This record gives sequence, structure tokens and C-alpha cells, in this order.
Amino acid sequence: MPAIAREREIRAAEQRRDEELERVDAMRRLQPVAMLTQVTKRYKATTALDGLDLALRPGEVVALLGPNGAGKSTAVRLMLGLIAPSDGTVRIFGSDPRNPATRMRVGAMLQLGRIPETLLVREHIDIFRSYYPRPLTFEEIVRIAKLEGIEKRRFGQLSGGQKQRVLFALALCGDPDLIFLDEPTVGMDIESRRALWDEVRMLAARGKTVLLTTHYLEEADALAHRIVVINKGRVVSEGTPAEIKGQTAGRKIRCRTKLDLDTLRALPGVTSVTEDRDTVVVTAVLAEDVVREMLLRDETLSHLEIASPALEDAFLELTASH
Repeated sequence: MPAIAREREIRAAEQRRDEELERVDAMRRLQPVAMLTQVTKRYKATTALDGLDLALRPGEVVALLGPNGAGKSTAVRLMLGLIAPSDGTVRIFGSDPRNPATRMRVGAMLQLGRIPETLLVREHIDIFRSYYPRPLTFEEIVRIAKLEGIEKRRFGQLSGGQKQRVLFALALCGDPDLIFLDEPTVGMDIESRRALWDEVRMLAARGKTVLLTTHYLEEADALAHRIVVINKGRVVSEGTPAEIKGQTAGRKIRCRTKLDLDTLRALPGVTSVTEDRDTVVVTAVLAEDVVREMLLRDETLSHLEIASPALEDAFLELTASH
């Protein structure tokens, strides 16, 4: 690939990154719809949350990540008003989450408990719609959750992925402004999972706020405007997916170059350089800047590949160090 084409690709990648950061910065300036301020929750001798601060803003998809026992479920239950904090404050739309008017603006897709398996899908939706003063229409709910053709089937007869789509539908019945999605795509095939992702993006585009908890880190990477990593009841990192992944050693640049290893190691931002047969692998925090410098020094540079760090790598590194 000619050097000019490579330069254009780098500039395009930088522009996309800058645009995403601008969108996130704009969201951060909005008034939060949900806030946990210095929240601590104790269960006898166990501290589930320890001075946790969390804010969710309109039009934002936030992924709350953490290992088992990190405090994710406790944080969600607090925002739903199912439990009260030991210390600190929880506010949803500026009010107590247990306020009935507040609850009318919240939807939740949780993995806790069971719903009757003998009822038809249509019956479940009709029951949930009846709880709200201004629910979505039945047809709109079916369309969003991709339930066409199974409305008259009993819930207990559905596959795991179909049941997940029904639970997603029930969370949307009241046209909520704040939506909690707990492991929403468990049991779904790839096509259904991607379809649900598209619907979550549409919800955010309409100004809805979505809090996502998931063990599928690819899902968090694909959907979240912001990722909050918690461990042992505390926030250990927060930022865009790119910012979280950037907290690892950096991105990997693989290429063929005439530059020697010592020259590469001396470039600003380079953290490591290794040889791999006829190519070199350069790890750098700001990969685009390093590639630009390499191109200036070696116009024959070829076989260029830039690989972003996986969110899984960053997640493991962050949670292991706290």
C-alpha cells in the first residue's frame, strides 16, 4: 500500500476517534438521569459497594463491568429502588428511586426470578403494558423485540434466545427513559444478538439511557459509549471503550521495515519491540503517531497492520491490579 494511502487511513481513524470523543464529552455535560453518590452497601460483615460514584446521562449506553461479586447487581438493585444504601444517596430523575412516578420511567430486563411459563407471549406483554399510563403499542413492542410469529406461543415453549427477546420486550412496555439490561443476549444466536444491539443503539439515539451489564466484553465494546469497571465495590476505571483499552500496554503495529530495533524502541510512545520472522511487532500507546514517524523514516515500510488491544485484556489487567 502506498505511503499516501496509509497516511489517509491513519487520518480517517484519528477523525473517527476524535468524533467519538466529542460525542462522549457532549454527553458528559448533560444533567445525569441517575446518580449514585458515595454509595456504600453492607450486608452484615460484607461490603458490596464501598463509596461508589456513578452517573448516567441521557442518550448514553453505559456498560457496568466487573468480576463476579464486584457489586454490579447491588448497584442495579439500588437504582431500581429494590434495596436502600447503607450510606450515600441514590437519585433517579432527581428523585428517590422508590417514588412511583420515577418507577414509571424505568424499565428493567433482569435475570432474577421467573415469569409464568404457561402464559402466552401476548398475555405477558398485555399484562406489563397495563402497568403504565402511556405504554408503547403492542405492535411496536413486538417489532422492536423481533417477536413476530411467536405472540401466541406459551413462554415455556420458547427457546432460550426467544425468552430473552420476550424479557427485552417487557422492559420496554412503558416506553422508559432509563433501561437496565442484565445479560440481555444470553442464549441468543449471532443474528438475534446483533439485532438486539441495533435496537439498543436506536434507544440511545432517541435519548434513552441504557445501563448494560454483560459478561460478553465484545458486546460492551460494540454498544457502550462509556464503560465503568468496578471491583470490590469500587470504580477502578471509567472511559470510552477506546480509553479503557488504551490503559493496557498499547496497540500492536506489525510491519516490514528497514528500521533497526533500537531505532524503533527509541520512538516516543513505544513500549516494546519484538521480531516475528520477517516482520517486527511494535507496541505503542499512540499507534498512529508512531506509524507516522516510521513512515517518515522509512518510505518502503510495508505489510502494515495495526491491532487494537482487546477489551478483555484491559479488563483482566484492571481487575487483577485492584
